[in-house]
Amino acid sequence: MTTSESAAHPRFAEALAELGLGGLNARIRRFPDATRTAAEAAAAIGCELSQICKSLIFAADGVPVLVLMDGASRVDVERVRQELGVERVTRAKADVVRETTGYAIGGVPPFGHRTRTRVLADRSLLAHDVVWAAAGDPHAVFPMEPKELIAHAGATLVDVRELTA
Repeated sequence: MTTSESAAHPRFAEALAELGLGGLNARIRRFPDATRTAAEAAAAIGCELSQICKSLIFAADGVPVLVLMDGASRVDVERVRQELGVERVTRAKADVVRETTGYAIGGVPPFGHRTRTRVLADRSLLAHDVVWAAAGDPHAVFPMEPKELIAHAGATLVDVRELTA
């Protein structure tokens, strides 16, 4: 693992600077192995799976929407559909994710995207003092207090995780 100015994806480093969060660059961790999945990220960091903040792009009636979810949970698309008041919600295809965010699946950060999209953050993220999110590529992550992360993402706090029986 390394920590350095070059750890973040260049677009994400630029977004951090624009948001006045340049100091966060020093806290980004880069790993030799990919942290593309929440489980890979949690293992590399040494944290609980639920401390990973997944940034997932869905298509709500064809319009991209970002859902921030804790790493131990799954998004309930029906709850997202109800929250947004749309007809249909599906997982966005890889090309839509890249076009919308500027990043590849597995490295999508919670903010600093190419385009402005609606953002929903599941309330489960608030269960932790710190969560870890992708820093623009599948090898880099950063820590942030959940309320601060949600605020920077411009997210609406919702309950959209799949309930387990």
